[in-house]
Amino acid sequence: MRHAVVIGAGMSGLLAAAALDRVAERVTVLDRDELPEGDAHRRGTAQSRHAHGLLARGLQVMEELLPGLTDELTARGAFGGDLQADCRWINEGRRLAPAPGDMPGLLVSRPLLEGQVRRRVSRLPGVEVTGGRQVADLVTAGDRVTGVRLVSGETITADLVVDASGRGSHTPAWLAGMGFPVPEQERVEIDLTYSTRLFRRLPGHLDGDPVVIMAATRAVPRAGVALAMEGDRWIVTIGGYGEAAPLDYEGFVSYAGSLPAPDIHELVSSAEPLDEGRRHRTPASVRRRYERLARFPRGLAVVGDAVCAFNPIYGQGMSVAAVEALRLGEWARRDRPARELFRSIARVVDAPWDIVVSGDLRLPGVRGRRTPGIRLVNAYLERFHRAAEHDAELGRRFLRVANLIDPPSALVRPACLLRVLRGVLAPAAGRGPVSLRTPQAGRPVP
Repeated sequence: MRHAVVIGAGMSGLLAAAALDRVAERVTVLDRDELPEGDAHRRGTAQSRHAHGLLARGLQVMEELLPGLTDELTARGAFGGDLQADCRWINEGRRLAPAPGDMPGLLVSRPLLEGQVRRRVSRLPGVEVTGGRQVADLVTAGDRVTGVRLVSGETITADLVVDASGRGSHTPAWLAGMGFPVPEQERVEIDLTYSTRLFRRLPGHLDGDPVVIMAATRAVPRAGVALAMEGDRWIVTIGGYGEAAPLDYEGFVSYAGSLPAPDIHELVSSAEPLDEGRRHRTPASVRRRYERLARFPRGLAVVGDAVCAFNPIYGQGMSVAAVEALRLGEWARRDRPARELFRSIARVVDAPWDIVVSGDLRLPGVRGRRTPGIRLVNAYLERFHRAAEHDAELGRRFLRVANLIDPPSALVRPACLLRVLRGVLAPAAGRGPVSLRTPQAGRPVP
């Protein structure tokens, strides 16, 4: 392949370019934003001011595509930890049993991560990353895409065009204009709004733990994340389904007090605030079913949020995009029909999509079809998390699934089922479950 064009210089586009660099003679990455020289927020990544999760599988793949990336990020202030021993994972109001694990994690802000990935990709000999160049349309010849046309009128020819432009992808409209079928779209209406503030981080905060990840519950449909990051800072994101957390400090702290467990409230009520806060709204999780199309133009591919945009509170987007980049590179090397790429991507997306959809459909305010299977899975997971509060092995197995290393089916293997049953019937002695709180009064739910 002589030339590939990637639309979008976010994490998905940059990782796609890194994968294609091993296949194509030249790769050009185009973005409508003027790209910053350093580590800075930009308009095209509206969520960059909020907490971002880099799952274990995502970190593995990024290191595979860009060897030495972890060390480079660490040198710039990011720092690692043990995802089970050092992180407070709170599900159903209960903390997963901490224990030394086998999954390293990396704490890094989105601007630093994207900035370093962009620098690394830009240094690849065959890759050019350019900003201020917005794609207006595809250039076609028959049933093949042969390049892109920019808003400026410039035309760039390519053997392959990859749409990594995110949720606002124009590919469905471009397909319709070319006479091709448009992919089916699945939506789960979540109406999630979250607010984020930065705080000064001191060594004694949270007894030295650098992470709190707190899932919403049926009784309290509010969630929160507190992540330590470079610059001795905390980034704290809290929010709810069908409502918004206040941005002012007093309101932010009060809202944190209504979350399913007290950890984040204890942090923000004692830490020094550093900014005025930001808010972001995600109306729905969206999946476009490209793998079901009978016809698709040659010379075109779609990856990342342009295929599936998850509820961001689960922190899966960057890691899924990384794995998709690997699949894209493998497919481009074999020069196979697009349907093979989309089927491969669908297998990557299936597990995290099921996790997100099932998890969100636990909550009464989320609209969607609650099948008997989803109800059964959620009932089982409630019992699983009750047992995992005292069983570190269950905690390890859950984290391997949550970090996209093992499939969700790993949680229902016979040995796992037995541990859950044992844990529910005879929980280990120790601290009791964390009280659930109502959003209105902050009092325990009976």
